[in-house]
Amino acid sequence: MVPCYNEVANVSASYAEIVEEFSDVDLEIIYVDDGSSDGTLDIIRDLAEQDPRVDFMSFTRNFGFEAAFSAGYRYAAAPWVLHVDADQQFPAAEARVLIGEAERGYDAVFGVRTNRQDPMLRRWGTAVFHHLAQRVLKVEIPRGATAFRLVRTDLARRVVDLELGTPYFMATVPRLTGRYTTALVGHRARARGESKVGFRFLASHAVELFVGFTRRLPGVAAGLALGTAALCGLLAVAAASGLIGGAAVSAALFVVLAVLTAVLAVGVRYLVSVGSGQPRPRQFYIRETSLRDRVDPADLLLDEWPTAPQPRRAEVAS
Repeated sequence: MVPCYNEVANVSASYAEIVEEFSDVDLEIIYVDDGSSDGTLDIIRDLAEQDPRVDFMSFTRNFGFEAAFSAGYRYAAAPWVLHVDADQQFPAAEARVLIGEAERGYDAVFGVRTNRQDPMLRRWGTAVFHHLAQRVLKVEIPRGATAFRLVRTDLARRVVDLELGTPYFMATVPRLTGRYTTALVGHRARARGESKVGFRFLASHAVELFVGFTRRLPGVAAGLALGTAALCGLLAVAAASGLIGGAAVSAALFVVLAVLTAVLAVGVRYLVSVGSGQPRPRQFYIRETSLRDRVDPADLLLDEWPTAPQPRRAEVAS
């Protein structure tokens, strides 16, 4: 399963690497085009026409990384799903390491980079993220796990079909099974195209995890609110008794305001999480697919493939 978003420079090369490495395997390759605008879908269509092992889905718009691989997991037909990103940063040959671990009886095996070839900021950000998640907030996720993974299709589909308000695959798997592990795999620098993983993506992903998979954060926020309330009471008594001056009271009030603002931010984010559990559009909508007989009609936006939109003609003034 290969999720793609504007990977026109990598799709053909990733396909060639996959079929070469797994020439001895009864293989289905599912490309999930996450609303690309650069010709990625055209190349995928060509591959599907040339190779009966290739299938694809194309979204009606860009729904994001989680939606893209979720669609692939939901409609995979084989008993195992190997998640390989189109950027080729994980060599296809490293999947043999994951397969070896899976043969020991695990339901999911997550690749962990041994020599990560990413910018320093991303490496540090990931380290801080995993430390906060596992050590501070006690969220159970496979340490160092990446999207390069081999998962039993039944398990992957079960995770997707939960339709959580804050979906996070690596944190959901440990809630369903203890038979998961990690394996050290090689990693290489991106050779073509631009990475889609920036600060905004990483921050959003972290917030989804911290809000949806731990109760420690609201507990800390509630404790801060109660402590701040007690401090305010003491300040009021001290000021009324003349024990502290106006400048000290003002400084303390600014501190109190900062704490309460932080608590309010956490509370608002949890309200957003609760609201996301209410009726809402589906995680993704498919505009075009070679798996029409397999796909749930509810995931299709239209019954017939639309033609490409025509460019607007300039209006002529009368």
